[in-house]
Amino acid sequence: MGASEIPDTMKAIQVVEFNKPYKINTVKVPKDLQPTDILVKVAVASNCHTDSMVTAGTFGTKLPCTASHEGAGTIVALGKDAEARGFKVGQRVMCGLPLHPCGECGDCRGPENQTQYCSNLDGHCGVHVDGCFAEYVSVDSHSTTPLPDEVSFTSAAPLACAGRTIWRGLLQTGLKAGEWVAIVGSGGGLGHLGIQFAKALGLKVIGVDARDEGLSLSKEQGADVIVDARKGKESVVKEVHAVTNDKGADSTVCISDHEDAAAIACAVTKMHGIMVQIAQPKDVVIPFEELIFRDIRIHGSLLCSADESKSMLECIAKNGITVKTNPFNGLDKIEELTGMVHGGKIQGKAIIIVDPEQIDHEKKIGVNS
Repeated sequence: MGASEIPDTMKAIQVVEFNKPYKINTVKVPKDLQPTDILVKVAVASNCHTDSMVTAGTFGTKLPCTASHEGAGTIVALGKDAEARGFKVGQRVMCGLPLHPCGECGDCRGPENQTQYCSNLDGHCGVHVDGCFAEYVSVDSHSTTPLPDEVSFTSAAPLACAGRTIWRGLLQTGLKAGEWVAIVGSGGGLGHLGIQFAKALGLKVIGVDARDEGLSLSKEQGADVIVDARKGKESVVKEVHAVTNDKGADSTVCISDHEDAAAIACAVTKMHGIMVQIAQPKDVVIPFEELIFRDIRIHGSLLCSADESKSMLECIAKNGITVKTNPFNGLDKIEELTGMVHGGKIQGKAIIIVDPEQIDHEKKIGVNS
């Protein structure tokens, strides 16, 4: 697609008022690119739990704002700095979230695995600035990742946030092959990916969930042990200790925002172990005994850095990791999508096929995963 073929306007799903349904509006295509920017023709965009936080006004988003921070598609235009970084028109990419980091703060200067924490940026796509529930999106080349031929758009879109988040969370545990990791909230969009990632890293996995659908998906994705959190903390800890030589998991990743989730995550972790907190409830509640008497160390974790994103996609390509998706065809299906998500019965990720022609094209070139 040449520059002259890019339209002036497009359809976009937007948050126009907090705590109200999305609206589909006609808006301008974001052609005014900064040097590091990439204009992506969106193939697939995905729904994430954070989207509900955006619509609730949690992040103080300036409205109207195009929703979704998870997207993948094809580059149709780019700034000169993005081109110098190796990006090119026609390239398939997983969209980045952070937009325009300052490049000067301590986080931007590194180490590389914390550059995504720059607090002097313009915001995150789909959270503070326009996102991927649209026909086109402008993203930053610093955080955007080229797709291997083995990874499809339908897999890549949910990976843009969910995949990047759980992959980094697992890296933060510092575990080695053969060790036990517990994933609290294992049967959701992040969790089912986390199980597959952990197995690819050689870890033994304890999946903890509180829904029948979540427990079923955890087992389906290969968790070595499944534990029902509805039995209560004491029972959960007992079951975890039974398979870990009475020590507890070597490390735990918490991706459930239930009020008891962080406490359970700490309780199933061995003494002096790391609990990685990814979920974002209003308050993370942990009994002092876990911190003081058991020396559980709490690590917060955000998105992958650029290099971590690349390593995630390499892992997916090498190990054939798949994303369980619930596809909806077209931006006008947003009400159906949100109805499924809020119904609580969803397994995996809800996605919108924005541009079916791109899906057809990648099938012709042999991309199927």
